[in-house]
Amino acid sequence: MLSALGIATGTVIIFLMMLSLLFVGMPLGFLTGFIAMAMSYLWFGNVNMMQMVAARVSDFTTSYTFVAVPMFVLMATMLDKTGIAKDLYNAMRVMAGRIKGGVAIQSMIVAVILASMSGIIGGETVLLGMLALPQMLRLGYNQKLAIGTVTAGGALGTMVPPSIVLIIYGMTANVSIGDLFLGAIPAACILAGMYMIYILVICNIFPDHGPAMGENEWQNMSRAEIKKMFMDILVPLLIAGWILGSIYGGIASVTESACVGVIGVAFAAALRRELSIAVIFDALKHTIRTVGMIIWVGIGATMIIGVYNLMGGDIFIHDLFMGLDMPPVFTILIMMFILLILGMFLDWIGVAMLTMPIFVPIITSLGYDPIWFGVLFCVNMQVSFLSPPFGPAAFYLKSVAPEGIELTDIFKSVWPFILMQVATLAILIIFPEVVSFIYN
Repeated sequence: MLSALGIATGTVIIFLMMLSLLFVGMPLGFLTGFIAMAMSYLWFGNVNMMQMVAARVSDFTTSYTFVAVPMFVLMATMLDKTGIAKDLYNAMRVMAGRIKGGVAIQSMIVAVILASMSGIIGGETVLLGMLALPQMLRLGYNQKLAIGTVTAGGALGTMVPPSIVLIIYGMTANVSIGDLFLGAIPAACILAGMYMIYILVICNIFPDHGPAMGENEWQNMSRAEIKKMFMDILVPLLIAGWILGSIYGGIASVTESACVGVIGVAFAAALRRELSIAVIFDALKHTIRTVGMIIWVGIGATMIIGVYNLMGGDIFIHDLFMGLDMPPVFTILIMMFILLILGMFLDWIGVAMLTMPIFVPIITSLGYDPIWFGVLFCVNMQVSFLSPPFGPAAFYLKSVAPEGIELTDIFKSVWPFILMQVATLAILIIFPEVVSFIYN
């Protein structure tokens, strides 16, 4: 049995098995489950230990909090299938006026509003890629600035509450999701604020990077058009306020608020006469595909972490970090580096499921706040959404980008925004009270 080799060797074997199977193209959810069963046999001599792991898998898949995930995905998909998000962008575009970089700024504001309604990155990135990117390129915006704005703005969906990243972290780390949402608000504001300041500074230093609109559309609009524009902005704001207000007003839990959000979007779409059987059916199909992927990754990660802990891996990693002869903050930095590297190759769901059951107990034993660490994790994953070689936001944008824009162009355009994400991460590590003051 491999147990004679020791847990350190076992850890290396698991890592090499994961790396090999990833390179041959096996999906993460399946490869983690396969490795869990293989190690159970090779380490313990049988697969009976998997019965103990099955209880962990059952707890994950039957968690009441997990119901919020498909509901938020459904809400985001309905926003995408109806015209609510599109009309919001068009209304904000008019209000951009003659400001240098105004279209890029309003695209970022729209991204924040949509993020507060959905909590995922796919729909936002695709929407902004179809609406904002062609508009900025038509107005003569610098291509790298336009691409970077759309890609980074679309990724904000997992930073602004109600973020599915925070929900999964809260489930994995067994901490309050409501507190996570509160702690993420200042972090999201800092990140979005950095993006907007960067856009304004660049467009004022280099006016050709973000020229103002050629005419003031506001002056050419009728009263009815102005009324519609304000309604197009008001409806999404009301839905976002309804969701977050129901949570922090004590009316609904996070799971129940997801259902509230779906009802809000459906009601708004019905009033706009955009709700149909076809829209609902398409939204449900997309939701099933997305949530199915999340569940399989979660099951596989839960299995391998369960087997690894039975092998003594959690104690090994804990002792390894606690035995480092350095200040605790360096442990945080090492963890952030590990997450950055993993995020370049794995989906954020896999990163969360694989690392948080091991990292969070270490963080707690070092005296750090797991809520604060959850916000750090969320910002860290922002980098993974943009960074090569597998940044998902870049691939989402490529699927709808105008002809001539290649994946390499997208990755070259996001580096200033990645640096701002890293800067935000540094600020939160140096000043943890930026996160904690709002929920303490």
